[in-house]
Amino acid sequence: GPAHLFRLAGKCFSFVESTYKYEFCPFHNVTQHEQTFRWNAYSGILGIWHEWEIDNNTFVGMWMREGDSCETKNRETKVHLVCGKSNKLAYVSEPSTCVYSLTFETPLVCHPHSLLVYPTLTEALQRKWDEAEQLLYDELITEQGYKKILKEIFEEAGLLEATEEKEVEKQNKKISLEFETVEKCSKEYKQLSKEIKTLKDVLSRHGIAYKGNLGE
Repeated sequence: GPAHLFRLAGKCFSFVESTYKYEFCPFHNVTQHEQTFRWNAYSGILGIWHEWEIDNNTFVGMWMREGDSCETKNRETKVHLVCGKSNKLAYVSEPSTCVYSLTFETPLVCHPHSLLVYPTLTEALQRKWDEAEQLLYDELITEQGYKKILKEIFEEAGLLEATEEKEVEKQNKKISLEFETVEKCSKEYKQLSKEIKTLKDVLSRHGIAYKGNLGE
């Protein structure tokens, strides 16, 4: 995300409403503590830093997910970033059960370009985005196709959580890249040949016949 926001890391901001104290620690977590003398007063996590909320190619908020369990799901919180004179947690609500909404004011987002996604990307991903823009302009892809490419770019940049299928795809890609050069392939082949020879020796020591040849 935007590098200038990293100066908020390691700091925490609190907000007290009624009998609850909320604490937001950017890039870390959101917690809630019940300010009461009850023996079972609630104190727990409303979400841990997960990913950005991106709208209109702009960082508009932070998602804190996988908080304490709540009925059938985990608590989660969306933190809205708005321009303000100082860094402060200004408002907290619970729009739906176990899903919280926090408004965080900070002067760090007051500049109109402070939350743009494009400048935070690597050159390669910026080029990918430029190509997508061109394809959309030339009407070679639909608006939906364009959004899909952007989502992939954001996932690749680590701004959004990749879906499980994407993770599997990533792993498979890593495996297939093991032999991207002839050198690597030759090296691996020699290593495997050694292993096969060792295993054949073990088999023959135990009087077990080995069927097959080295090429296999």
